[in-house]
Amino acid sequence: MIGLGTIINVSLIIIGGLLGLLFGGRLNRRFQETLLKSQGLCLLFVGMGGAMEKMLQISGENLSSSGTIMIVVCFAVGSLIGEACNFEKRIEQFGEWIRAKTGNANDNEFVNAFVMTSLTVCIGAMAVVGSIQDGISGDYHTLALKGVIDMIIVCAMTASLGKGSIFSAIPVALFQGTITILASFLQPIMTEQALANLSLTGSMLIFCVGVNMVWGKKFKPANMLPTIVIAVIWALIAA
Repeated sequence: MIGLGTIINVSLIIIGGLLGLLFGGRLNRRFQETLLKSQGLCLLFVGMGGAMEKMLQISGENLSSSGTIMIVVCFAVGSLIGEACNFEKRIEQFGEWIRAKTGNANDNEFVNAFVMTSLTVCIGAMAVVGSIQDGISGDYHTLALKGVIDMIIVCAMTASLGKGSIFSAIPVALFQGTITILASFLQPIMTEQALANLSLTGSMLIFCVGVNMVWGKKFKPANMLPTIVIAVIWALIAA
């Protein structure tokens, strides 16, 4: 069944969010803050690990790095485009709309939880690769695995940030559903190098989310989202 992978992924996110809501309701503010910092720390290392995996190469006895020019150019161009379009504000407005429609107008952390969690579970090569596999052959296994990982992440983030995290299921459904529908068109574009570039820049954006969770809002990762697209284009031009 085409689209089953996204359905499984979204369902697991909702389950994780509900479990986090149940668990988080039993924690006082001090424990929620500690949980938030711990998850931010994990995202920092997930982001660093993913970036280093793509940048560092072992050649004989030497360790070298690659992709430096690519990330500098792509982040510069992508961030300028994102800032001009102000994607961060638009996602926050979408979060505000969901908050109003779901009767959570009094939840001051709702939008922050929605934005942070959405960026964490949407960014990454697994979402793109899994959605293409789902759209081309109906293979849902990659998205099912991603769903299990997302369930754990959303559970922890809901427990620390609040119920806004649960609604990250909406952008995941929209993003992965769109890629699934356009899979036949996107498959030739997503070469091995394009996926590597996407994974590298996506990992750096996840690192930015982790920084915001630990030290407060220092970055606007949503305004850097065009970087991923520019990184894919870079791979196609360089091919």
